[in-house]
Amino acid sequence: MAENDRVTGSLFVVQDHVLRAKSLNISINPIEPNDVAAARALILGVAARLFQADATEVFIRHHGHTLEDVDDYRRDYSPPDGLFLVALDDGKLIGTGAIRRYDGDTAELRRMWLLEPYQGRGIGYRLWLELRAFAVAAGYLRVRLTTDEENVRARAFYRRVGFKRIEPFGGGSEEIIMELHLDDKSIP
Repeated sequence: MAENDRVTGSLFVVQDHVLRAKSLNISINPIEPNDVAAARALILGVAARLFQADATEVFIRHHGHTLEDVDDYRRDYSPPDGLFLVALDDGKLIGTGAIRRYDGDTAELRRMWLLEPYQGRGIGYRLWLELRAFAVAAGYLRVRLTTDEENVRARAFYRRVGFKRIEPFGGGSEEIIMELHLDDKSIP
């Protein structure tokens, strides 16, 4: 398949997912204080099933403390430097996504999680589009993210929307770092 066909095919798949998401009653809004507990539970639950499916409760107890940025979302994700979004299906929190300043020209994409039954329906793409639009309006030139080898589905999604893997700074990291240049017009 030629490169242009792959891009066109990816765009078709993404557009198809967006159409399917619109047929659901999905809303995407900035996080509110009453969303924090549900956002924490969603992030930890999906991550636990991904990384330690055989011991979900142990994973949640062990990693629950790592969500201070969610607890204090106003500190880390407030405009003009950041934004934390939640996806809701008839009021039920089903997904999260956030962006914040990494350095002067770079934003960091964080907390992109979606309940499994909602994956593959364009909802993550809608979250990304909102966060991308915020990053552009905030004047960022690029967006970076960190993910893991185990998160195959997320890495494929990030590649489809234009992220490319970059080498970790200082080397030796087991994490996967990806970057997207916001002025790249070839990305969906």
